[in-house]
Amino acid sequence: MKKIIAFSGSNSKTSINQQLIEAIASSNEQMETLNLRDYEAPLYGIDIEEEIGIPETMTLLKQKIKDADGILVSCPEHNGSMPAVLKNTIDWLSRIEPKVFEDKPTVFLSTSPGPRGGVSALEHLVAVMPYRGANIVGSLSIGSFQDHYANGVLSEEVTSKLNPIIEDLKNSM
Repeated sequence: MKKIIAFSGSNSKTSINQQLIEAIASSNEQMETLNLRDYEAPLYGIDIEEEIGIPETMTLLKQKIKDADGILVSCPEHNGSMPAVLKNTIDWLSRIEPKVFEDKPTVFLSTSPGPRGGVSALEHLVAVMPYRGANIVGSLSIGSFQDHYANGVLSEEVTSKLNPIIEDLKNSM
């Protein structure tokens, strides 16, 4: 069976983007959810890399990407862009392999409590991640997350928008 790894670009223990990923994965047996909190690394810098090398957590995460057939990422918006933890993770992973996502089919999502749903961060990811090897097959911004999520279940409105994107991801693998 083909495998999709799914994670949010957040290190918050209450991340709504992680909640979104887990809700999607709960009805997709092909998905393995990851949490960036389990793959911590120091802030990337060449001096740090020369001193400690590539952190083992990044090597483990890179192997997860390598073993996957598709990738699903939900990204919060911090000041109009991706959070520092996601950027730092990509920076470390790119030191192992510049095409971090290895040209694998990738879907980017974003959600937020507000009506725009993190669309600025999503647009930024969609613009720059092809340079990091993301073969983007879909993207979706979900505004007003709390209006569309309760007890681990997404609303029918959101599910009806997500299902075709998830199917495109599966069909692209």
